[in-house]
This record gives sequence, C-alpha cells and structure tokens, in this order.
Amino acid sequence: MKRRTFIASSVALLAAPGIVRAQAYPARPVRMIVPFGPGGNADVFGRIIAQKLSERLGEQFYVENVSGAGGNIGVGRAAMAAPDGYTVLVTPPSFTINPALHDKVPYDARTSFDAVTLAVSTSVVLAANPSVPAQTLKELAALIKSNPGKFNYATAGVGSPGHIVGEMLRQSLGVDLVHIPYNSAALAIGSTVAGHTTMCLAAPAPIVPQVGDGQLRALAMAYRKRLQALADVPTTAEAGYPDIEFDNWFGVFVPAVTHPDIIALLNREIVRSMSDPGMRAHLLTLGLEPIGRTPAEFSRQVAIELEKWAKVVRAANIRTE
Repeated sequence: MKRRTFIASSVALLAAPGIVRAQAYPARPVRMIVPFGPGGNADVFGRIIAQKLSERLGEQFYVENVSGAGGNIGVGRAAMAAPDGYTVLVTPPSFTINPALHDKVPYDARTSFDAVTLAVSTSVVLAANPSVPAQTLKELAALIKSNPGKFNYATAGVGSPGHIVGEMLRQSLGVDLVHIPYNSAALAIGSTVAGHTTMCLAAPAPIVPQVGDGQLRALAMAYRKRLQALADVPTTAEAGYPDIEFDNWFGVFVPAVTHPDIIALLNREIVRSMSDPGMRAHLLTLGLEPIGRTPAEFSRQVAIELEKWAKVVRAANIRTE
C-alpha cells in the first residue's frame, strides 16, 4: 500500500509542472505568428484576434509577421517553437496547399501542429484596376482572350488562396494569365491599385476599402454566397462559373504536444470572441464570416483538405515559380 501511494505521488509530482504551467497560462506575452506580411488578410484577422485575446486573458497577444515562400517560412518557424502555448500560428489554407505545391516544406501539416480552431471563413475576391474595361467576369474573359499575354494577376504568394483561385480561373475561363506573386496581399493589392498588375486575387478584408474608394473594381468572389461587405459583387457561380469556389478560412494552431488545457482555453476564448455580437458585426463588415470549430472538427477538416488540394494541384499541374 505504501509503495503504491509512493508511486502515485511520484507520478503526480512529475506531471505537476505541466499542470501548473497550464493552469497559470498565460503568464507572459504570447507571440502569434502570421506567415504573411503586414496589411494582408491573415495579418488583419491576426491583429483582431490578438487584441481580443489580450483583453480576455489579461496578457498581451502580439502579431509577428514572418513572410516568405508562400507562408512556408512563418509556418516552419512556428513548427520549431516550444509547445508551451507562447507561440500560436494564425494561417490561411496555404497551410494545407503548400505540402502539395512544394517538393519540401519545413513542417508536417499532419504532425507538427495541434489544431485550436477554424475561426473565420471568407472568400477570394477578383478585383481589377478601374482602367480594365470589363464590368463582369464574362466580359473580363472575353477581353483577356482578345488580348493574349497582356493580363496578369497579383496574389499574396505562390500557394496562397489567391494563387489557387487564379489557376482555377485560368483553366475555367480558358485564358492566358500570368501569376505575379508578392509577400503579402497588401502588396499585391497595392500593385493593382497602382496599375503595375491588371488584377488581384485576395480575401476581402484589405480589398473592401479600395473598392469603396473606387481604386479597384470587384468583379466576382469565389465563394458559396455573397458577403455582406461586398453585397453587390456576384459569386463566381452567379457569374456563370460554378466550378470555381474556394473556402478561404483562417485557422489557429499551436506546436504539437502543447498541453491540452492550453488548447482548450484558446479554443474557448476564440470561439466566444467569434460569437460576441460586436465582434461578429465587425468581422462581417470585413468580409469575414465567424465560424469557431472544436479542435477535433478542425483537425478532420485539415486532413480532408490536404487530400483535396493534393488532387487539385496534380490535376491542374500547378507549379511553383
């Protein structure tokens, strides 16, 4: 009996540091890695949720932009971080696309991370410089076909949601389009506003202000429904191209084997934030639809999308530049 009690006490003592750390979390600032540059879609959402978590948990959550290689550099850095809850990854679906697009990525999408939640879902918007004489997607397709080699599209990088939708458009419309990758959606959008590229493909958040100011013309969104933030912009299905659809989500991960209590805490607070009426209203004005998944639900979706995008990349013969 004494021996059994001693063993049980020893096990409890060995486990105690991790339990104490989880119960005290967060006890210091938390880094949230966004694998794209400032001003882009992931950055906009990352800063919104960082502020909300700071308010709810009483410690600073701050964004660190680590751009490059279509998100691979930032995701790789997050994968190497200690699994203590003080490094969090906020990423779009490039997380599940890049393993199929690149011969080698600095992380394993199945084993390097634990899922926290799929926080929001959104669209990929096709927006053109106002000098482009097309008011609809069909008019744009006709214009590109009659001017081969003269049109291009800017995105947040190789493997970004915009890049994948751009390749879907290129094939579905049967047009000649050149991909111009940047390190962030903000840079891609800026290039189209300045006329350096003819169009851009990105999530709505950084596009909405430019459309409102007349600096860009939104032609279509590759989504299952119209978004409140761009209510006058038709979906690709409404524009006559139902095979072009993309669920452009933003998800939250932590390095693998992070304490389950920390994952549960982050999930609970993010999901509660998504359901807050004020937060929902703000996100919807940016074209972001609040979701909030359990870690298990999000893990299953990641596994499905890894297979899905591997097939799409192979079928479309999409190559990295």
